[in-house]
Amino acid sequence: MIRIIVKEMMKACASPTRRASTEIAKKLVAMYPKSLQDVIEGDVVGQGYHSLVKQIQARIENVKRSTSPVLQKRKLGGSDDTDEITPEKRPSVQDTYGCIKWDMKFLPVTETLETQQEKKERMKILSEQTSFSHEEVKTLMNCTYYSQRKAINSGADMQTIIEEWPFLFQPIGMIVHFEELTGVPLKETFLTSLEKKGKRLLDFLKNTCADKSKRVLEAVIKLRMQRGQLKGCSKDVKDMMLLLLSYFDEKEETLFHYVDETCLAKEVHVESLPVTPCIIVCGSSCFASRLFMLSIDQKVVNDQITDFISAICLMLGSYYCLNIHYPLELGSTLEFLQRH
Repeated sequence: MIRIIVKEMMKACASPTRRASTEIAKKLVAMYPKSLQDVIEGDVVGQGYHSLVKQIQARIENVKRSTSPVLQKRKLGGSDDTDEITPEKRPSVQDTYGCIKWDMKFLPVTETLETQQEKKERMKILSEQTSFSHEEVKTLMNCTYYSQRKAINSGADMQTIIEEWPFLFQPIGMIVHFEELTGVPLKETFLTSLEKKGKRLLDFLKNTCADKSKRVLEAVIKLRMQRGQLKGCSKDVKDMMLLLLSYFDEKEETLFHYVDETCLAKEVHVESLPVTPCIIVCGSSCFASRLFMLSIDQKVVNDQITDFISAICLMLGSYYCLNIHYPLELGSTLEFLQRH
């Protein structure tokens, strides 16, 4: 069916856009919901048509690839010998979806550009200290939200944002920014949803899905061996994340990058990382790891994440706070987590 759809699309346009694929998928799912809609145990996943969009886009790319030169030559005159990521390779910017304060047009009445700068410099100093007042950082992050949004929405490169707003990539700062941006408490919402739906979802993936899908069954067996006798909420979240990737047939390496447990941030081969937010696992598996890192734009932005749930929340929050589109390779998994 996908081949026929794409064949007809490419008769009308040699290079159909994702928007065109989405519109067609929406219409098809509306016509045949029982056959095509994304559903897990009675719950519609996201908008219900993301998997179909992904299949259509993948087929379009495969057809286009067969008519494209195998070797893509570099353009002359560029500075290709540098480590800088070109704009074309950076994660694409999304719109204001799901946000209530995406663009701040005016400074808070109690603030000036000078006070914003002073508070920003204060946070830079605090970020260098081993001990600081969490309440002070939360207040400073809240007061400078205007300047943070201006920097992000202006398209500032990742290195600049890291240097200017170091707390934005730590749980304490990300949580403040995310709640200002969306009106939703990030970690609290994730944990509440996990408490309500986590066990039911995990049972569904381990039993119903494993009986129907060889890929999911293989993932269940692999995770059982990796997990051993370990128990607890954090371990269940690891199971859930990895099984969702298998269920949606999405690429684990786009979400998790495994390094040696003693690996330092400066030793990570960043050129092998995706440009979109990625969790670096310090260990042979998510279960064995006691330390995680977060990379964005092939830069390690936080190398001291001590628990898996915080790593997941930072990764999810990064997409919203930094205006990044979900990558096609992870669209269904991330959309599911966002909706549920």
